[in-house]
Amino acid sequence: VCLAKSPSRQQRELPGTAARLAVLPDPRDRRGRRHTLTSVLLTAACAVLAGARSYLAFGQWARHAPQDTLARLGFPMRGPLGVRRPASPSTLRRVLTLVCPGGLADLLGHDPTGTESVAVDGKTARGSRTDTAPAAHLLSAVTAAGRAVSQLRVPDKTNEITGFTALLTPFDLTGTVVTADALHTQREHAKWLVEVKKAHYLLVVKGNQPTLHTALKSLPWKEVTARRYDREAGHGRRETRSVRTLTVTGLGLDFPHVVQAAKILRHRTDLKTGKVTRQTVHAITDMTAREASPQLIGRLARSQWGIEAVHHVRDATFAEDASKVRTGHGPENMATLRNF
Repeated sequence: VCLAKSPSRQQRELPGTAARLAVLPDPRDRRGRRHTLTSVLLTAACAVLAGARSYLAFGQWARHAPQDTLARLGFPMRGPLGVRRPASPSTLRRVLTLVCPGGLADLLGHDPTGTESVAVDGKTARGSRTDTAPAAHLLSAVTAAGRAVSQLRVPDKTNEITGFTALLTPFDLTGTVVTADALHTQREHAKWLVEVKKAHYLLVVKGNQPTLHTALKSLPWKEVTARRYDREAGHGRRETRSVRTLTVTGLGLDFPHVVQAAKILRHRTDLKTGKVTRQTVHAITDMTAREASPQLIGRLARSQWGIEAVHHVRDATFAEDASKVRTGHGPENMATLRNF
């Protein structure tokens, strides 16, 4: 059982996690249900928060939870002694492999309305690979503050490009800047963001768009006066960033709604070894020079790394790549709980 359409904004903004989860349809047969779907999902979320990494660990956490905790999770009293009994590991496994992954991700996500930017990027749950199927590849949207908006699983035998619009369609992105890596620098994506969602874009241009990339590299960057320099030290390195922007309307760049181009130079010095690395990145946006200064574009470009930080936490803290959850919707629902 999966949702026919995404949850509405009113449903996503219901007060309390339990009220939002109640929107989801229960995939189990009506006969024999002992626990509500909300109670089972809340138990799984709490177990993940406590460090559980498997369905068996979920059941162990629930079995050791005190009675007042089970009461707050919504498990009723049963029997003459009024004892609350939690869901079993098999029930937790069955629910998480069957419940609608798109609806769960939307309802546990952060509404991006009014946020400055939303970053889109994908991540592979490497441990979900089987002998007959590739590992689950998950496309996520995260705000600049590191709050997960939503997530969907990219169908096998395709790539992230096909899931870009499906991921962002349910949300109001008016005035929000959507950032993405070079894979999503697609003409249809840009037209859809500006014309349908009334949003802005900041997209990286690399070799997958060779004509556009060559045109950007050949612009007169040395003559540009609109620039911004930032310096910082941390994580064992010292970094200097230079951002130059140039209005390109009338220059014949073959890309929908493009107004400005940006050239970002990063110089990094390893404080331990002294090794210096240099990276040059080109990007395009539909925002004018008044709407987006070099300082703002530099900040938006860095916000794309926020989604990488979320993915790193899922790997380093929650050991996502080591997870052997593979069946049904399990991989994407587990990733949603880690995001939450």
